[in-house]
Amino acid sequence: MLEQMLKIILAAHAAQTIAISFHDLQTGQRVELAAGERMHAASTMKLAVLLAAHRLELDLDQPVRVENKFKSLADGSDFSVDPKDDGDPWPYTQLGREVPLRVLLERMIIRSSNLATNLVLQRLDAARITQVCRELGARDIEVLRGVEDGKAFAKGLNNTTTAHDLAVLLEASAAQPEIVELLARQEFNEGIPAALPKGTRVAHKTGDIDRIYHDAALVYPPGRKPYVLVVMTRGFATLEQGAAAVREVSRAVWQSAVEKQR
Repeated sequence: MLEQMLKIILAAHAAQTIAISFHDLQTGQRVELAAGERMHAASTMKLAVLLAAHRLELDLDQPVRVENKFKSLADGSDFSVDPKDDGDPWPYTQLGREVPLRVLLERMIIRSSNLATNLVLQRLDAARITQVCRELGARDIEVLRGVEDGKAFAKGLNNTTTAHDLAVLLEASAAQPEIVELLARQEFNEGIPAALPKGTRVAHKTGDIDRIYHDAALVYPPGRKPYVLVVMTRGFATLEQGAAAVREVSRAVWQSAVEKQR
């Protein structure tokens, strides 16, 4: 039933690409549609960074100097992150100061800070992050670099993932309360959470760039184990159109997995 409902949604958006991975940790039900489709990860790659930082047992209290200068993956030249393209102004107020790595991880998730992400990646090799994903069973995700590296983007050197792999990472995250708590504090909630009953706990990470909008979530219905839902979209003209499609999927999943089971 759920699979048919989701296929109807995808058919209504045939001009765009929508990839879905759903896994109910209560019942074991799994539905995947185009879940192996590789897309630009946008900020969902920050989930992999967060998970790797914890699994590699980095000292989260180590101080990190806040600077806005990084090396491009394309040619080693310097680039900086434009505050106008960043969802979080706070790290820019800390330039020249030291802040704990833990705080940068928080800003990377709750406000999707690009500057914080790149600072964290100076302490975490991108290849090692990808290797952690492989060890967890995510076979296709590739973390190559930080964000806002324009020269690398122009050369096609991008972070990529699939809906299936993001679901794998979320399942691993579900067993780590500190990660779940941080993901539950994300402040961009126009996707999966917006289609759910008010007050539903959602631990998630969104990501968007031009014509890309994704949301990857652990959803916690009352009185039962959570379910994993990842919806990735490509081809919608605006973020709001992409988020609206994600909400359609989120609403259908909740109706099938929760409301019809009562």
